[in-house]
Amino acid sequence: MKKNSKGSLWAMAAIMALALTACIKQVNMQSSASPAATIKAPSLATVALSANQATYTDPFVYCSAVGTVDTPDSRYNGVPVPDSIIQGYLKAAGLENNGEPMALLQKSTIWRCMNNSVYVCNFGANLPCDSKADTDKNPTQPMQDFCKANPNAIGIPMSVTGHATIYSWSCDDITPKLLDQFDQPDAAGFLTRIWYKLQLNP
Repeated sequence: MKKNSKGSLWAMAAIMALALTACIKQVNMQSSASPAATIKAPSLATVALSANQATYTDPFVYCSAVGTVDTPDSRYNGVPVPDSIIQGYLKAAGLENNGEPMALLQKSTIWRCMNNSVYVCNFGANLPCDSKADTDKNPTQPMQDFCKANPNAIGIPMSVTGHATIYSWSCDDITPKLLDQFDQPDAAGFLTRIWYKLQLNP
């Protein structure tokens, strides 16, 4: 009788051990499955952010993607001023046969994106490519000083008015006088007459 009781106790202990092991496995499986069950699909904002972090080596593809930016940012990691930009500028400005070295043109040329297109400007003869258009109609102190020194001058030079102005000025006796508007800001605020929109295949 004692032998049977002892055998029964061992059997019950074995069954309980197996049951406990099964419970532990089930708990572990549920714990490992829980994080997966709480994973959500990426939001539209997350998808847009990922797309916004893409990088580009082609200025035309870059501008098509980013829309409008005054200066190429970290999303553009190509050649700063590639040959396609220089060739496009020369064609747009009618300077294809000017013979100026490519290396020199690359140093004096900048580009940006506006409305998904590439725009280019060459500093050339004091052109303010990197400045927004000056739309101020109020005479500056240098203009006033010029007219005091040059009464009734028929024109105030741009070295005095600033090359970013969109107006021409003269002197009415010793007072600066606003004349005509000869340029206008583009959609990004730059001088329209010195920036050229490039075609995809210049």
